[in-house]
Amino acid sequence: MGNYQRINPVKKNGIENKKAYLIGGGIASLAAAAYMIRDGHMDGKKITILEESDILGGAMDGAGDAEKGYSIRGGRELEEHYECTWDLYSFIPSLNDSKRTVLDEFRELNLAEPVESHCRLIHKCGKKADFLTLGLSDLHIEQLTKLLLATEEILGAATIEQFFDPSYFETNMWYFWRSMFAFENWHSVLEMKRYMQRFMHLLPGMNQLKGILHTEYNQYDSMILPLITWLKKYNVNFDLHAQVTDLDFRIADKQKTVTGIHLLRNGKSEKIPVDKDTLVFVINGSITENSTLGSMHAPAVLNRDTENRGCWNLWKNIAAKDPVFGHPEVFCDHIDQTKWLSFTMTFKDPFMGKYLKELTDRDPGMGGIVTIKDSSWLMSWSLSKQPHFINQPKDVLINWAYGLFPDNVGDYVKKKMSDCTGEELVTELLYHMGLKDKIPEILKTVNVIPCMMPYITSLFMPRVKGDRPEVIPEGSTNFAFLGQFAEVPDDCVFTVEYSVRSATMAVYKLLNLEKQVIPVYPSRFDIRVLVAAAKTMYSGRPLPGENIIHKLLSGTILEKLI
Repeated sequence: MGNYQRINPVKKNGIENKKAYLIGGGIASLAAAAYMIRDGHMDGKKITILEESDILGGAMDGAGDAEKGYSIRGGRELEEHYECTWDLYSFIPSLNDSKRTVLDEFRELNLAEPVESHCRLIHKCGKKADFLTLGLSDLHIEQLTKLLLATEEILGAATIEQFFDPSYFETNMWYFWRSMFAFENWHSVLEMKRYMQRFMHLLPGMNQLKGILHTEYNQYDSMILPLITWLKKYNVNFDLHAQVTDLDFRIADKQKTVTGIHLLRNGKSEKIPVDKDTLVFVINGSITENSTLGSMHAPAVLNRDTENRGCWNLWKNIAAKDPVFGHPEVFCDHIDQTKWLSFTMTFKDPFMGKYLKELTDRDPGMGGIVTIKDSSWLMSWSLSKQPHFINQPKDVLINWAYGLFPDNVGDYVKKKMSDCTGEELVTELLYHMGLKDKIPEILKTVNVIPCMMPYITSLFMPRVKGDRPEVIPEGSTNFAFLGQFAEVPDDCVFTVEYSVRSATMAVYKLLNLEKQVIPVYPSRFDIRVLVAAAKTMYSGRPLPGENIIHKLLSGTILEKLI
C-alpha cells in the first residue's frame, strides 16, 4: 500500500448513531476503539470495552513494586515491519511529550540503542556457546525450502517434528527459533511456515537478534498506557470486572446478527440488548487466561479449571451456535502441550547488573534473549532496558526468564520446574549462569515471582482451515472476532501486529470504510531478501549453481545480488 491509499476516510452518514461493545481489554480491542475514533469518526462515548479483570492490556502486562517484587508474564517481540502497529502508534501521543508520538520515541530509542546479541547461547555454566551460524545441513535447507513452498492446505495439521528430520532439532537455528518464538516440536508446522515467510528479512540477523526492537519500559507502560490515556481523552468507556459469558444471535437467511450480550458483574447476571446500530467485537481466546502467580517460597500452581476460564468458555458458547465461529477446543483443550512457566526477578544489589553486562558484553536492553542450550528446562532470560518500570528505583534490576519444559527435572535443583518456588527457579538459573558459588549471597538480595500460564502457546497448536474463525465470519452483519485466534491471512500469531491487524480489518469492514488495511510486509517476494536468506542458511558455503548464476548475471544490474 503506497501513500495514495493513506487517506482520511469521509465521515459516514449515520455514524453518530453507531455504538460499539468490545469484549476483552487486550491490545486488539484498544486498537479497534482507536481506529473507530480516528478513521470511523465514531464518538468515543459510544464505545465500551468490557473486561473481566481489573486491568486492561491483556498479555501486554507488567506490574509490581520494588518491595513486593515486579511481575511480567512475557513480552511480544517487535520489529520494523509491523505495519499496522506502527500506524496505530503514529497517532498516539507520547506520555512524555504530547507533541511527539509513541512511534517517534520508539524509533529514536532503537536507533540509539539497537539490539545486537554478543551472547545468544550459553552452556556449561556460563560459557558462551557457538552462535555464529544457523548450523544447517543441506538436508535441513531442503526441508526448509519445501516448507516455504508448501501450501497451507497440504500442510494441514502436521506438526514440526513430523515434517523435519530429527537432526534439525539439534541445530542452532532451532535453538534460536524456539526460544525467540516459543515453538515446541509438537506445534503446528503451518505456523512455522508463516513465521518463515513473514520474517524472512530477519533471517540474516537471527543469530544476533538484529532487527528486533525494544521499548523504553515494559510493554504495558510503553504501549498500553499511552493508548489507554488517548482513548480516555476521547471518553471511551472502560467497564472492568464485567465478564461476558455468551452472546445471543439471530441466524436467518444466511445472516448472523448479535442481539444480546450476557455478562456477570459481581456474581450477578446482566444482559445488554444489541440493536441494529450496535457493533460487537470479541477477543476469542486468551494466552494468559487462568495464569497464576507464585512467590519466593511458593510455586505458581497450574490452573486446570475448565469451568471458570473466561473468554475460552465464551468462545465455546459462541462456537456452539454455528460452525463458522471456529473450534476453540483445538487450542484450549491441551494444557500439557500449551503451558509454560516464566519468572520475574527483582534484584536489589548492583552485582547482577555488572555480571550480566560482562557475560553478554551488552548493556541492558541491547543484548536480547539468551538461551541456555544444556538446561533441562530449556531456560532463556532477557535483561531489558533499565529501569523496566516507570516506578522502578535506580538501584533495582529487573530480569525475566522462562522455560519451555516445565515438567522436566532441573540440572541443579532436582525438581520439576513447575513445582519450584521463586527461590528454586532463580537458583537453577544462577547455576547455569556460572554463579553456583554466589547463590546463597544473591538469594539475600532477590525477590522472584513465578507465573504459570496454561494456554501461553495454545495459538501454535496444529490446526486446519476453519478452526480459527474469520475476523468477519460469513454472514455477519454486526459482529467480528479480534486477536490471536481470529484468522488473519499471511500474518503471524503471538505478535502485537496480528492483534492490531485484526482490529483494523474488523473496523474497516464493519464500518464500510473505503480505506485499505495496510498489507503484510511482502519480504518473501523480494529477490534481495530471498538471496540473503539463502546465503545465511548455507553459512558461507556456495549456493547451488552459484558459479553458473555468476556467469549469467555478470555485467548486469543483477550481479550484486549474488
